[in-house]
Amino acid sequence: MSVVQIARELSDRLEELSFAPPVACVYNPLVYARAPHEEYLRRFVGPHQSVVLLGMNPGPWGMAQTGVPFGEVAAARDWMGVELAVGKPAREHPKRPVLGADCPRSEVSGRRLWGWAADRFGTAEAFFARFTVLNYCPLSFMEESGRNRIPEKLPAAERGPLFEACDRALRATVRAVDPDLVVGVGAFAAKRAKAVLGGMGLRFGQILHPSPASPAANRGWAEQAERQLADLGVELP
Repeated sequence: MSVVQIARELSDRLEELSFAPPVACVYNPLVYARAPHEEYLRRFVGPHQSVVLLGMNPGPWGMAQTGVPFGEVAAARDWMGVELAVGKPAREHPKRPVLGADCPRSEVSGRRLWGWAADRFGTAEAFFARFTVLNYCPLSFMEESGRNRIPEKLPAAERGPLFEACDRALRATVRAVDPDLVVGVGAFAAKRAKAVLGGMGLRFGQILHPSPASPAANRGWAEQAERQLADLGVELP
């Protein structure tokens, strides 16, 4: 099964789920940003990429806008060359409009991650020859205030079916990519990777999440992430 087919099956399963307050809006970019998401998958997720960087779920100014993991608009549009034609989520929060390429906000985590990739590798093609970047969960959850709600904070009755669907898609995608190393970007993703992919003969690791909410990430994220990758045996140009 192709990675595009895996994503479509995951999207269909997630559309069947429901989430109660305090979740007010659920964005599924696999639906309204399907075109750029699938362009990203076709061009940049494929067999024999040796390292998977696994994130948690979309931020409101990142993948929720572009359909690309850690999808800072300028990086997705200008560095990767992904066409950011997007629609609208089923219910759009007034404080978190989906504007695609017209989004004026820059997603800091994505700017740090993709900025590092561009600085270190130069072209997107050079980076993706060895690495791929995925999100464990493609849904973005927002409270009535517009505040982001992360998947692990959902109640168990909602979290269980969500994680089951995401686990299945992650296993299938990793089989398709066939990496040597899966690196969680942050503790949540690292934990899910080990839980879901254990027994597949993979190595696992973790790097610091580039979120501006992390004081450590605000003190030279790229340098710290590179040291952590080096400790995992990842050689960089």
